[in-house]
Amino acid sequence: MLPLWLCIPFAGLLLCIAIMPLVKAEWWESHQIHAVIFWSLLFIIPYAVTKGASTAAETVLECIINDYLSFIILLFGLFCVTGNISVDGDLVGSPRVNTITLLIGTFLSSLIGTTGASMLLVRPLIKMNSWRHRRSHIMIFFIFLISNMGGCLTPIGDPPLLMGFMRGVPFTWSLHLLPVLCFNLVILLPIFYMIDRHNYRLDIAEGSVPDISKESTELKLQGAHNIIFIVTIVIAVVLSGTLTNVPAFIGANGELKGLHIGEVTFSFVTMIEIAIILLSALLSFKTTQSEIRTKNHFNWGAIQEVAVLFIGIFITMQPALMILKAVGPTLGINKAWQMFWTTGALSSFLDNTPTYLVFFTTAGTLGFTNGITTSAGIITVKLLTAISCGAVFMGAGTYIGNAPNFMVKSIADENGVRMPGFFGYMLWSIGILVPVFILDTLIFFL
Repeated sequence: MLPLWLCIPFAGLLLCIAIMPLVKAEWWESHQIHAVIFWSLLFIIPYAVTKGASTAAETVLECIINDYLSFIILLFGLFCVTGNISVDGDLVGSPRVNTITLLIGTFLSSLIGTTGASMLLVRPLIKMNSWRHRRSHIMIFFIFLISNMGGCLTPIGDPPLLMGFMRGVPFTWSLHLLPVLCFNLVILLPIFYMIDRHNYRLDIAEGSVPDISKESTELKLQGAHNIIFIVTIVIAVVLSGTLTNVPAFIGANGELKGLHIGEVTFSFVTMIEIAIILLSALLSFKTTQSEIRTKNHFNWGAIQEVAVLFIGIFITMQPALMILKAVGPTLGINKAWQMFWTTGALSSFLDNTPTYLVFFTTAGTLGFTNGITTSAGIITVKLLTAISCGAVFMGAGTYIGNAPNFMVKSIADENGVRMPGFFGYMLWSIGILVPVFILDTLIFFL
């Protein structure tokens, strides 16, 4: 097992992301890439010394090719396509309209994924509330519900559930999480409505008045053909999960066929997924008028920031994932509530997909005779529900907990929404989500 001190670069990078925007914002904006290089090398060099240069190179290459590349290409594709869709209309960002939008978006996340739904709805919601001063809470609940919890009902919704589907969990099994999702919505939506109503009244009292000269609530959708490209990207993600079980893509050694780069294999399955996503993004730009992007205030700043920071996160978190994988089966975690909190807490800071897989595999080794038969073994419904909810729900714990979280923050910042910093956001998630998760534990996982 790796020494714990190799996790210091990961912690250092997270602290930079949390603190530097608060104490030296302009410097941080210009030097993010240098911070990423510094902390990445602070892991790679000691790791190469202790494990060998070839092992270090293989670890970093494996991380970039088989984890980061798929992650950032998916974000890039959806960012491009949704930036070519403009929603105009006379809807005013009132508490009622905002609450209904969050509700619709939550269930949409299970159909086109949390990333797809987030990128599709974040700009329209910002536009509807552009007249308001107090609106950061809207984006915070947006991350809670649309960027995370809403993806729990299908394997399309969130990558951890797709990994479960690839390992034998039935496609429709995720509907078992519907009662937990509905319970959380019954609590969180009224809380949001009360907070939004309070801030809405303060905004109006201070003279921020919406344009209500038009009575119509008609919505005008420009660039609607891009919905086809969003669906195509979702199909590409599902296809990549399905093709891994097709014999034609599996070699004699049981591993996926692909292009060998040293000891790392860039699988044909991943190539197909990336090609479809990039083609969809290209066609989206070619077939959409630039005026729509101008109307959306579209620029590359948000995706550039995410690409730079997350390559550092993916590289420096490797020791934490390796240690977790090594000690996971020996932690004595075998109860549903333990799986829920452990998977969830780690998913708030680490990539929730490998975290899910660690505890999914651990659950499969516990020797159950009744439950869901998977490639890892038989797992009880209650235990699998706890692992799935922990990975999907608690990705909302921090900005880096799930792929779209930081993207939503970046887009909101670019559009004048004053989002809280890393720790400020955590105060919201701890204060609002943790009590809800405690109720989830008492009702569903004990």
